[in-house]
Amino acid sequence: MRSAPTILHLDMDAFYAAAEQAAKPSLRGKAVVVGGLGPRGVVATASYEARRFGVHSAMPMAQARRLAPNAAYLVPRFSLYRSVSEQVMELLGRLSPLVEPLSLDEAFVDLEAGGAADDSASARATGERLRADIRAATGLTGSVGLAGSKMLAKIASEQAKPDGLVLIEPGTERELLAPLPVRTLPGVGPATGEHLRRAGMTTVADLAEAGEDELVRLLGRAHGAALFRMALGHDDRPVVAERDAKSVSVEDTFDVDLHDRVRVRIEVERLAERCVQRLRASGHSGRTIVLKVRRYDFSTLTRSETLRGPTDDPAVVREAAGRLLESVDTTGGVRLLGVGVTGLADYTQEDLFAQAAAEEAAASAASAAAPGEQPEPEREAAPTEPVPAEAAARHWSAGQDVRHAVYGAGWVQGSGVGRVTVRFEEPGSAPGRVRTFRVDDEDLQPSDPLPLVPASPPGAQAPDVAAAGTAAGRPVDEPARHVPAEGSASVPGGDGRPVAHGD
Repeated sequence: MRSAPTILHLDMDAFYAAAEQAAKPSLRGKAVVVGGLGPRGVVATASYEARRFGVHSAMPMAQARRLAPNAAYLVPRFSLYRSVSEQVMELLGRLSPLVEPLSLDEAFVDLEAGGAADDSASARATGERLRADIRAATGLTGSVGLAGSKMLAKIASEQAKPDGLVLIEPGTERELLAPLPVRTLPGVGPATGEHLRRAGMTTVADLAEAGEDELVRLLGRAHGAALFRMALGHDDRPVVAERDAKSVSVEDTFDVDLHDRVRVRIEVERLAERCVQRLRASGHSGRTIVLKVRRYDFSTLTRSETLRGPTDDPAVVREAAGRLLESVDTTGGVRLLGVGVTGLADYTQEDLFAQAAAEEAAASAASAAAPGEQPEPEREAAPTEPVPAEAAARHWSAGQDVRHAVYGAGWVQGSGVGRVTVRFEEPGSAPGRVRTFRVDDEDLQPSDPLPLVPASPPGAQAPDVAAAGTAAGRPVDEPARHVPAEGSASVPGGDGRPVAHGD
């Protein structure tokens, strides 16, 4: 524990949803839910307006729609979130060389290491200045916690939400922690919390009074001893600038259970390709390939295979995942598939034996072909109903960025039955008008996200986008004339033409 509150924890407020509200003027002050829009989708983030209806992160999207049927439901735009996160992390890097990112919107900062603070007054001033800088650079708000340890700094930032700052003075930790529920402490999840509740411990004060021996008896030596120290406010974990990745994985949940074995195999291969893309982007390779299968009855199976050396070869990962799939019974249906790589390394060991075997197989196939003939190419499984390439490219998701040759930048509000509804507005503008087009309209094209705060000329003051959110209560120019459905954003405004929405 430090004698001064020089560990800072920043947590951006409802990050994904707030970014969407900043980018889409018509959504400011309204309920916004970001996540998977399918029937098995999950909420990634809900705006504070949506949380008033009981919507929260990790909730099934179907349940969120029942609680807040008039909210705007949008797909995540990670390219935008990453760009904003880079701006925020750059500001944190100016404060200290020791910045420990936990996610795109959350990080610890050691202010003492960067000379940014050495007592309560300087720490508070630094925290307030950081909040102002983030707002000016991104138009978004963040909550800041300051304390003498990482655990307390995170608790403080949670108490500061939304858009606030809480500083915990050293020496007041026990008093502050005592009435808090046990789930407040790191490492106390639902199962541990229930176990402690059955033992009569519901607050942090209960844990401190129970003593270390009792917690060790209930939870084991490592967990019990660590929990007792945290209940007393002790946390000596340092801020670590580099956090090594332990694994890389991707997974998909399907709207309808997959029963066709060929389709399951195709999905596994597709996930393997995506996993390798992430692996290469992180600059790693890995030795152990992991397959995850969640079946129709919610039972989850994992299978793994360890290679002789690290690889980032998509063919090797794809083939290993395929072999693992052979050991899993999928006849009852599959609702989720995942492929991951663990045992990461920052180098790749090529599988020379596999490469030689592939070359030998290719040579044998060529020699077996009749003179003047070419060996028949490997057949790929075709979809049941082939979809034209143009139609596949014209899938519009709610929240997607687009640009029209005449009307300019906008975002997809909904689509279905051959039509797509677009609201034309930009960050910092007034709420825009809605227009409807055919899904194959050549003048309408996908676009990259616009910056939330446009670059200002030298000497000019950046617009206060977050403050513009107070205008969210203003009526938009036209009333809605269509009924939103699955995959659409429920936002007032329309051009007077009815739009039918499909799934």
